[in-house]
Amino acid sequence: MDHVITGVSKFQKDVYPGKKAAFQKLASGQNPEVLFITCSDSRIDPNLVTQTEPGELFICRNAGNIVPPHSNQTGGMTASIEFAVAALGVKHIVLCGHTDCGAMKGALDPDSLEGLPHVKEWLGHCRSATEVLREKHGELGCQHLEALTQENVLQQLQHLKTHPAVAAKLATGQVQLHGWVYDIGTGKMLCFSDQSNGFEAMESVYKEGKLRT
Repeated sequence: MDHVITGVSKFQKDVYPGKKAAFQKLASGQNPEVLFITCSDSRIDPNLVTQTEPGELFICRNAGNIVPPHSNQTGGMTASIEFAVAALGVKHIVLCGHTDCGAMKGALDPDSLEGLPHVKEWLGHCRSATEVLREKHGELGCQHLEALTQENVLQQLQHLKTHPAVAAKLATGQVQLHGWVYDIGTGKMLCFSDQSNGFEAMESVYKEGKLRT
């Protein structure tokens, strides 16, 4: 904890002064272009990976980068998605999974979660992903972790489409969805391509770092 406290002090003394104007502008409002949904895993830093500054990403994090399907029961993810899309007007939603995901390991082996009842219930939102893989491969094991990580991203994107604010903006072309998987060990980002119907290296999906048109 000491290094965290020291870090705050360093930020106030060394970092903030150089970005004072930007922070003072942000103090009165935000206008992010991207809603970035990813895992709570401590190894994932959305701003570091995307090299973005405060105010550029509206970030939602939870175990397994899960988006529960829309329902009349309000939850933190539902409210955050609605606010980002309907109030802030984000233009892009990134759903980003990652390698070596503990939540995906739990989804593959539900028996390992017996002492974690809330985690087990939460990962029920990954069931469609596990069922897709089970239909393709039969019995699932640790060798299917990468495939589940990717399939889970796709299934959570489907869940996103059930949220009214997202559905409305998709219907009018005001928001775009992106499915990514971050490789912690290599720093590479795989992105889902509608053209190939699979995950590819980012540079092949986005030409020169830009969206394909």
